[in-house]
Amino acid sequence: MFVFHPLSTATRDRLIGAGLDPDALSALVRHAVQEDLMGGIDVTSTATIPADQRSVATFGAREQGVVAGLPIVAAVIDTVCGGAASEFEYLVADGSRVEPGTDVARVTAPTRLLLTAERTGLNLLCHLSGVASLTRRWADALDGTPATVRDTRKTTPGLRAVEKYAVRCGGGANHRMGLSDMALVKDNHVAAAGGVAEAYERVRALAATIPVEIEVDTLDGLRAAITAGADEVLIDNFAPDQMREAVAIRNEMNPAVRLEASGGLTLDTARAVGETGVDLIAVGELTHSARVLDLGLDLREVLDG
Repeated sequence: MFVFHPLSTATRDRLIGAGLDPDALSALVRHAVQEDLMGGIDVTSTATIPADQRSVATFGAREQGVVAGLPIVAAVIDTVCGGAASEFEYLVADGSRVEPGTDVARVTAPTRLLLTAERTGLNLLCHLSGVASLTRRWADALDGTPATVRDTRKTTPGLRAVEKYAVRCGGGANHRMGLSDMALVKDNHVAAAGGVAEAYERVRALAATIPVEIEVDTLDGLRAAITAGADEVLIDNFAPDQMREAVAIRNEMNPAVRLEASGGLTLDTARAVGETGVDLIAVGELTHSARVLDLGLDLREVLDG
């Protein structure tokens, strides 16, 4: 049976500093490695590599982008190779822009175990770096405008915390993590409750302190949401001219209310939307459609064995 190791203190501290739960991350990594091993062993590495061999390897970028997920890769190395038997050196920080050929981390570990950990580590690193890279393109497009790009709950099941971490690495902001930390009153909630004000009051009766966002698709709906007491209003499928009018209405009624644009937004139109004066732009593709960033693992030196 494969032996899993606990996370090192250094890795746990890094994860906590990144706003991630080390115990949840450890469980995620173990599940991913177990999925790869299928209850058996790494046949290829066990057959071809002496048990006592150790190597130095680097994780490196093969294309331009933004790296995210290095503490998570460190957690994979700890879990598979053992923190006491391996060394993980960060060569760049998460959120850094990288060019092809940039080494982002250096690892010294037992070669067999390092190659067993390779695919799980790269799967997570490449995916999260892809999320960060796409987010950075949106953030760059909005630079100089009042707007910030924000993610949604359209995340990969089981990966929400790390995907939202990658969004932060790319310069974006997080929307709610789940259904309990913020209320988002959508059209179906309004219909079921009998109106915007009724829906808002029912949320407040149940949860008096959490932020409440209300989705609207008309300017009259915006006025009703602000009047009801919404902290944020999601203006869905508004044209830029309507967004500017929505901002003017918000500024007159209650400047503290934040406006979030959503619906059919693209990188080509991002700046025009940001320049309308909205505060946030909701972009589900940050997590559900980001292309992976190409990174790889290369053995640099065999130390012994």
